Amino acid sequence: MEKQGWKFFRNALGISERKEFDEMFDIPRLYITTCTNSVQLVPFHPIAMSILFHHYKELMRCSQKLEEIVNTTMIRIRVKVQLEGQQDIEPKQSQRQRQSSTQLKLSDF
Repeated sequence: MEKQGWKFFRNALGISERKEFDEMFDIPRLYITTCTNSVQLVPFHPIAMSILFHHYKELMRCSQKLEEIVNTTMIRIRVKVQLEGQQDIEPKQSQRQRQSSTQLKLSDF
């Protein structure tokens, strides 16, 4: 019945937005028990709260996923930098070893 009260608002939306509006208005069905246990004088209050709560949960999941991606990316960058640093060190060490071995050969003469 509450959804019917929003009929004019829904009809004023574009066609693609109507589908999104319907999907949003279906969210309270996920929390039907909670809504019915929350006795409110205004029927729309539990509907709005369930929509807000659902979106809050989705936002928190997205935030956690983003944090995991950032952490994983930072670890990969650190490892890459460390590996590149080791590759820079190895040629320098081998050059030094070649120079020292060359010096020994020269001193043998």
